[in-house]
Amino acid sequence: MKQVVCVKWGTMYGPEYVNRLYAMVARHLTPPFRFVCLTDDRAGIRAEVECHDLPELGVPHPQRTMGKWRKQVLWGHSVPGLETGQPALFIDLDSVIVGPLDDYFAIGAPGDVYVARNWARPLEKLGQTSVFRFPVGGNAHVLEAFRADAQGIADKYRFEQHYVTAAVTGGVKFWPEAWTRHFRLHCLPPFPLRYFRAARLPREARIVTFPGGPNPDDVMVGRWNKRVPAFASRWQHLCATFTGPRVDDSARRHLQRFVLPVRWIEEHWRE
Repeated sequence: MKQVVCVKWGTMYGPEYVNRLYAMVARHLTPPFRFVCLTDDRAGIRAEVECHDLPELGVPHPQRTMGKWRKQVLWGHSVPGLETGQPALFIDLDSVIVGPLDDYFAIGAPGDVYVARNWARPLEKLGQTSVFRFPVGGNAHVLEAFRADAQGIADKYRFEQHYVTAAVTGGVKFWPEAWTRHFRLHCLPPFPLRYFRAARLPREARIVTFPGGPNPDDVMVGRWNKRVPAFASRWQHLCATFTGPRVDDSARRHLQRFVLPVRWIEEHWRE
């Protein structure tokens, strides 16, 4: 029985993100599998998803950090809804599944921790935890050490994925490069070519991730975020640098953050 888990808390992502992620998994993963969502709000989530209360972090959330530290609860001795001692595949809600997933379970040994390489810092052996596989309960010291000094760890590592990379017993392993792709770095044309070419879907990609934004529901309709209308024309986007509304307070970043509608996201990111 393959185990897939996601985490939903707060208001950034609605239930449609969980529902579409489940549908994409169901289309690309050979049964049998279980799909578990740890959440603080079950409203609107489809019945096929096994919802469980998101465990408390156990310590105040670290300050002065961008890391998504609530994901540390996945490293407990047990995780609600998941079978302890068995591998589980975590997938961020803002992911688009475009290819087969069975190999994410077949690769390596069941006790291995697999992550994507941190594409933004390719020369360093850092993990990126938008998509990772872990043995449930197998590295409980990761959460225990975090709870013992949450702010100190956050100050040292800044991002939870950097801490995980350093803390996992025996070190992490990396997925094959072609499987897990980063939307901004691997799909979106560089500035200014993105004004003329839509984001491409890399060959052999299986999951496209969106760490740090933009989100799939926005780029699908041709906008960077919800501060601007869907698919403003190129000229409108350029003019907004001076007249607003901007996608970012910085004029330079606004100019760079333009995206044409992405049809392959519309094709794959659906129930």
